[in-house]
Amino acid sequence: MATQNAAKVKRLGVIGAGQMGLGIALVAALKAGVPVTLVDNSQASLNKGLAFAAKDISKKRITPDQADDARLKLTGTTSIGELAGVDFVIEAVPEIPQLKFDIFAKLAEVCPRHAILATNTSSIPITRIAAATTKDPKDTSSSSRVVSTHFMNPVPVQKGVEIISGLQTSAETLDTAITFCRAMGKIPSVSADSPGFLANRILMPYINEAVICLETGVGDRDSIDSIMTNGTNVPMGPLQLADFIGLDTCLAIMRVLHLETGDSKYRPSVLLAKMVDAGWLGKKSGKGFYDY
Repeated sequence: MATQNAAKVKRLGVIGAGQMGLGIALVAALKAGVPVTLVDNSQASLNKGLAFAAKDISKKRITPDQADDARLKLTGTTSIGELAGVDFVIEAVPEIPQLKFDIFAKLAEVCPRHAILATNTSSIPITRIAAATTKDPKDTSSSSRVVSTHFMNPVPVQKGVEIISGLQTSAETLDTAITFCRAMGKIPSVSADSPGFLANRILMPYINEAVICLETGVGDRDSIDSIMTNGTNVPMGPLQLADFIGLDTCLAIMRVLHLETGDSKYRPSVLLAKMVDAGWLGKKSGKGFYDY
């Protein structure tokens, strides 16, 4: 992955103060050493996120001066207009297509013309997100700067990040995204703009098949997870992993794969859909395949 066209990133913007957005902001401040402006429409979420970040930084194996410097690099705002001076922005809001389209249309207006506009989406086509930045398909000044930096969760722990180009993405945009992710201490993998990209195209059918094995009685919960942890050396079984990801997220991604490809092998498990209907979403709701 050559990066001869990469531009320098001096200031980062992150949209979304949830688990993913906060993790991205924290790693960028600590590892890449760049000032980060964290944007969220909820002041309460910002306050909670920044307080958690400050506490987390204090636990790192760094000097007090380094910790103070990292904390000073993180600022929060409820105004997307505060991103007028960034070189790179990463959107990390829920997987709601229209929400992302609206955000990117606004970013194209607010951010400098050189700024890279990145999304953390795990399933929405990058080409479609890039198209939201302009009303004229012939004008690629904004859409060529759109790319995906899909970080793995939890961001401070996982090294992997998927870099996905849309049809409009320029070589410079791709190179800058790869270089900046490396500066954050990540190991990038490049994927085509295809349903599910690489990680979810492989991972979600694996999880879905485990749920089908459970619903059809091939094995019970503990046997399914045990054979994978003890037989393939993964850190957790597919059903426990689904709980940690969120069963609603797993279902949403499987539905995208099924819809976009038209391939029956991506049909979501009936049990998975029923559990989401019941509100059993996994760890975040207190109940999924396991109780929390």
